Amino acid sequence: FRIHGIFSFLKRFFIIHNLDMTTAISYISSSDVAMQMLGAAYIQHQCYHSNEAKTMVRSLKGISALVQLFSSENQEVQRYATGATRNLIYENMDNKTALIEAGGISKLIGALREPDDELRKNITGILWNLSSKDSLKERLAREGLSELTERVLVPLSGAGDAGVIQQSASEADIFYNTTGCFRNLSSVNERTRQQMRETRGLVDSLVGYIENSLQEGKGEDKGVENCVCVLRNLSYQLYSEIPTSVQMRLEGPTRAQDTRHNDPIGCFTPQSKKTKDRNQDLTTFSEVARVPKGAEWLWHPKIVALYNRILQSSETNTATREAAAGALQNITAGDRRWASVLSRVALEQERMLPVILDLLRSPTDAELRSLTGLLRNLSRHCKNKDDMATKVVNILVNKLPSDGHQKEPSSDVVVNTCGVLNNLVTGSSLAARDITYFDGLPKLVSIKTSHDNSPGKLKAARAASTVLSNMFQYTKLHKDYKQVSLKVHGFACLRLRVVKVCCVSVVFTMAFCQISGPSEL
Repeated sequence: FRIHGIFSFLKRFFIIHNLDMTTAISYISSSDVAMQMLGAAYIQHQCYHSNEAKTMVRSLKGISALVQLFSSENQEVQRYATGATRNLIYENMDNKTALIEAGGISKLIGALREPDDELRKNITGILWNLSSKDSLKERLAREGLSELTERVLVPLSGAGDAGVIQQSASEADIFYNTTGCFRNLSSVNERTRQQMRETRGLVDSLVGYIENSLQEGKGEDKGVENCVCVLRNLSYQLYSEIPTSVQMRLEGPTRAQDTRHNDPIGCFTPQSKKTKDRNQDLTTFSEVARVPKGAEWLWHPKIVALYNRILQSSETNTATREAAAGALQNITAGDRRWASVLSRVALEQERMLPVILDLLRSPTDAELRSLTGLLRNLSRHCKNKDDMATKVVNILVNKLPSDGHQKEPSSDVVVNTCGVLNNLVTGSSLAARDITYFDGLPKLVSIKTSHDNSPGKLKAARAASTVLSNMFQYTKLHKDYKQVSLKVHGFACLRLRVVKVCCVSVVFTMAFCQISGPSEL
């Protein structure tokens, strides 16, 4: 048997290397199973390294012939056909489009029912590659999202009653491919994000997989990275995209005004001694279920705790930390009441400030953008700005560049950093004092005055100018400003621009939401 197997392999190898593309296409179009496998194997081999071969397959109508083999009764034929297609569409938009036009998505989804890990790995890899192009994402979501969730995400996530991830090596690849596909789909537009939020089992499975992975000490897992990125994208513009009924429940527009019926006000009961401060007691949340389910996870206070665990457990995977910080940035952004509530949860319940400040040592600009953006939101919503100022001003001033010409940190990080300082300065004279004490004034003035005229640098200059303008309001500190060789009349010049700068400050008080971009396998 072993000798026969060797001769069979050598025969197939010899035939494949003496084929041409036209003959291979005729093979996959035949009814002979052996010929189909040989033709598909040749296409797979040629398209691995040749863009010309990819174009030739499309021009010879080979893509539609391969699609027909996806539903073959022979699983080996299915494996060869999907393997060839995976190479065929990699970084080739024309072939991706041709695959979809040939009905490839429905055929691929149908083949997922086969209990063959190699086949499922090929199929999910193809779907991940298809999902990297914005023009294909909506159709892919419409035709495949529910099936992928039901057949792959839910059973492999460990989110069921057992609460344990039991994946073989192949199943881990299948799960990784599927979550990579979802990561891309979640980045396209509001309609697809809504569809994903509403897909039964999707959000629960993502959260369950992350929780179980952290429990098992696998926070660095690439599947975790994809899951966190999907949650981050589904949190993008969350408060404007969730149903109106949910918005009203989270914002509580009537309950806050009418206490005659002893309804809960905000996060606490009317018997609380602190009902005048709607966010003071963060132990009771009447707006959300005790045990979140489905999309409610995205805005539930428990998700803050999960993101906090991710930030602390992902020691080497900066992409996962960035995604967790970006998700937190999304759900704390803006002037919505619930953004303020979750900010307070992060600061007061989860005690996240030391974690964030420690991570600011990261050399990765993308991570710094998310972290400083999150800190910018938290500084806006925090109640005790004096306390926060004493903890963060020194660290943030140290992160600022000496002037506007430095390339690191990026302008986005500088704008966010100035945003935090501005939020604190407007509510705390201690912040203005500490900026002065830790030599922040020379840096802010240099960022404002010394820069090129690129959009990013100009934005950073305006941000620094806003901080300086608000620092000027504390007349009792003018003497301190003089002591660091800054003249009061220099600030007086800024005073003439206060009205103009204040217009900038309104936008400047929050960090914009973030989303994870597409990737291709």
